Amino acid sequence: MKTTENIENDWLFEITPKNKFFSLNLKEVWQYRDLLLLFVKRDVVTVYKQTVLGPLWYLIQPLFTSVTFTIIFNTVAGIETGTIPPFLFNLAGIMVWNYFTACLNDTSDTFKKNAAIFGKVYFPRIITPLSVVISNLIKFGIQFFIFVAFYLFFYIQGAPLSLNVYVLFFPFLILLMGILGLGLGMLISSMVTKYRDLSYLIGFGVQLLMYLSAVMYPMALIQDKMPDYAWLVQYNPLAYIIETTRYILLGVGTVSLWGLVYTVCITIIVFFVGLLVFNKTEKSFIDTV
Repeated sequence: MKTTENIENDWLFEITPKNKFFSLNLKEVWQYRDLLLLFVKRDVVTVYKQTVLGPLWYLIQPLFTSVTFTIIFNTVAGIETGTIPPFLFNLAGIMVWNYFTACLNDTSDTFKKNAAIFGKVYFPRIITPLSVVISNLIKFGIQFFIFVAFYLFFYIQGAPLSLNVYVLFFPFLILLMGILGLGLGMLISSMVTKYRDLSYLIGFGVQLLMYLSAVMYPMALIQDKMPDYAWLVQYNPLAYIIETTRYILLGVGTVSLWGLVYTVCITIIVFFVGLLVFNKTEKSFIDTV
């Protein structure tokens, strides 16, 4: 005969009020890991499912952007990249930048895009933005592969390319990019549920942010040419991630310890603020979306 204590232990789930603003509830996310993998598969497969070139668009976009930047900023504007081929210099920055923008853009529409699913069945809502970060990591891996191919090509051609021991920290930089994009995306997604016109500003804001993130120029350049406005880049954590990435992969630029510590702190703050607002919004968003 089962006692009351044993009966209580037989329950699979317990519904309780959510009082923790910063709760990730990783145990529950792990229980829904199969659903997480399904969302990841959906994000990867369905994006270019009915297109002619399919996954090749993952490669075409960074390649064409790098060629455009090389022509405009290096050939026409005369921005120098030292002994590093300008195309490879731009490709390294664009590759990392694309991962951030993909995480930000795809998570910033979480509530509106998944309103139909959220209104019918329960699962941890944090799974949807997490699936975006993971699926975009797969896309980043494809773009990184093309970067390695061009890296080897220029190396064979005699370009003075060399890796250093700091390359071991490269995955950490990508993790920072993903978490920063996730935090900002959750914050924006929560605000879009009430202020729809904010979604129209995201595309413009991201393009403007790219010019302030040292994607197509070294940070030292703006410090020399425009010292009065250099603070716009120096206080941008994305700029330090991109600059450090180029130093690790290409051996060009500098690494600022203060800048990396600052970037980590900003990333943690943005993530937890985004998580707080996301957890608060998920309780009532269905009434406003």
